[in-house]
Amino acid sequence: MGVSELIPVAKGPRDRFERRYREMKRLGTDLARQDFESRYPDVAFPPVLVLVASFLEADNIGAVLAAVPAEVDGLRTSTLVVIDGGDDGTEDICSEHGALFAKLPVNLGHGVALRLGYELAISKGAKYVVTLDADGQNDPQEIPSLLAPVVADEADFVIASRRLGVDNTGERAGDQLRKTGVLVFAAVINRLTHQKLTDTSNGFRALRIDVLKDVLLEQDQYQTAELIISAASRGWRIAERPTVWHPRASGESKKGSNLLYGPRYASVIARTWLRERR
Repeated sequence: MGVSELIPVAKGPRDRFERRYREMKRLGTDLARQDFESRYPDVAFPPVLVLVASFLEADNIGAVLAAVPAEVDGLRTSTLVVIDGGDDGTEDICSEHGALFAKLPVNLGHGVALRLGYELAISKGAKYVVTLDADGQNDPQEIPSLLAPVVADEADFVIASRRLGVDNTGERAGDQLRKTGVLVFAAVINRLTHQKLTDTSNGFRALRIDVLKDVLLEQDQYQTAELIISAASRGWRIAERPTVWHPRASGESKKGSNLLYGPRYASVIARTWLRERR
């Protein structure tokens, strides 16, 4: 997996800030990786790794971990939680449910946490990776149907789709704007990548490990768009499967307001597409 690590020469306050932030991310991920290696010195992942990035989701993640199947289509599974900072005791819940964990010392972003998880998946021998949220919106019992096309070599990358399935989040304030955003972003990404996807902002997905070795991932947040565009640009086969999307079990989303989410997600799409064209 390609991850940009070049640090530009500082030319002004913004450049100095970006350099320090990159150094902090590098230090944080190095410390988390070293802690994982010392905690699990001889670990080797089975064929299927279920990867969960979690930030302050101690009230929700236990039920998610308990629902992860022990095997999928005869393939053993293991669960890895990358704790993206916080001190809510998520690591204790992971241990209670038999899940491995890597803990970033500070909150660095969902994309950073997933990249660390991908790197560990590659280095520890996983063949397939399934990512899902820690907040209870994804049902781990759907993992077999999501992974099936990848195992059958019908696809390399499968995304769960709320539009092909059921969205049970209701009609609270802001929900209609979010649903409109799902439609708009799918249309834009399809136009750029020549795909026919219905839900391009869903973090519930299954991938062949070779996809993760090949794509270029740099975004700290909103990684789904970057992953789709990078994988499509490299010719990997992308498919969808319907999902039932549930309201988060408790607490508030960490993604920010819809008014901020939209422009930031659009920015990731634009930057990734321009980068892949180059």
